[in-house]
Amino acid sequence: MKLLNGLETKLMLVVFVAALVLFGGSAKADFTFGTPTNLGPIVNSSSRDREPSISADSLSLYFSSDRPGGYGNLDLWVIMRATTSDPWEEPMNMGPTMNTPSNDAHPSISLDGLTLFFASNRPGGYGERDLWVTTRSATSEPWSEPVNLGPTVNSSSDEVGPSISADGLELFFQSGRSGGQGDWDIWVTTRTTTSDPWTEPVNLGPGLNSPYLDGVPDVSADGLILFFRSQKPGTYGSSDIWFSKRATVKDDWDMPVQPGPPVNTTASDSSPNVSADGSILYFHSTRAGGLGGYDLYRVPIIPIVDLNGDGVVDAADMCIMIDYWGTDEPLCDIGPMPWGDGIVDVQDLIVLAEHLFEEFPPVEQVE
Repeated sequence: MKLLNGLETKLMLVVFVAALVLFGGSAKADFTFGTPTNLGPIVNSSSRDREPSISADSLSLYFSSDRPGGYGNLDLWVIMRATTSDPWEEPMNMGPTMNTPSNDAHPSISLDGLTLFFASNRPGGYGERDLWVTTRSATSEPWSEPVNLGPTVNSSSDEVGPSISADGLELFFQSGRSGGQGDWDIWVTTRTTTSDPWTEPVNLGPGLNSPYLDGVPDVSADGLILFFRSQKPGTYGSSDIWFSKRATVKDDWDMPVQPGPPVNTTASDSSPNVSADGSILYFHSTRAGGLGGYDLYRVPIIPIVDLNGDGVVDAADMCIMIDYWGTDEPLCDIGPMPWGDGIVDVQDLIVLAEHLFEEFPPVEQVE
């Protein structure tokens, strides 16, 4: 039998992907950012509402606030909804087991919803503010008494902004301890299993950190992108959201990128937290139009699937992707997360197939 020529091969792949879409499968695309929106008066108040952490199913949003009804300065709160299409219900204070008369803030919920890391200056710590953790046996069960992460993770300085990886083996955080690049830096501590102790924290280095304030990190569910806040040169306001990528969880982080407006403004934009599927970035901001000193916002991460920029997704885009099949070409590596997974394969073709014949206005791609 005669070998298929290049065109026939491309057509067969297009049919194959179309069949995958018809019979199920989810996909995303390479990304830009949409327009941020305030989470509204049910979530936000006239007080400081800060540091969001969204659950894996996007049905629970943890945050800190000094609104009335708390136990001290900043308290940990949670707000829930029945489905992602439903409105948020009234926020609930997480109670005296979690909160104290001290400053309790910076929540980071684990992927399974059973572990919550946070920062507090409550008694029993080692420095200004320390990292603490609480657990529960099921999402319907109460939280346990919080436990300090100890003197290996915490120092005599300030530790805040924890972010736990999906596998629970990497904990990123902000610290002003010695050995950094300047002001506050981003550090990571690791462990072999979730039963093992945390190792000595490692500074993420001068590529990601700077002589300026860098902190409040948030690692994506696939571990390949790290959002954080920074005051380094190129920042629009008093604090901006930046991000850095890495090819695999074993690789070093790339030089950070500042996405610019409308994500960042001349105000303070900080505490980024990306949803498990990579489609929404939550953060807090002091920008104009809010309800209080700090408000919680969300911004969609919008697919870019028009590979040749001609305004429509069609067979020409399919052919471009197939030309880069099996490579790590970033133009075509658009799935399963918005920033790709390091290889152009069927996941990326599924993304294109789901958007076939859609028309798109020109957008600036975030690299």
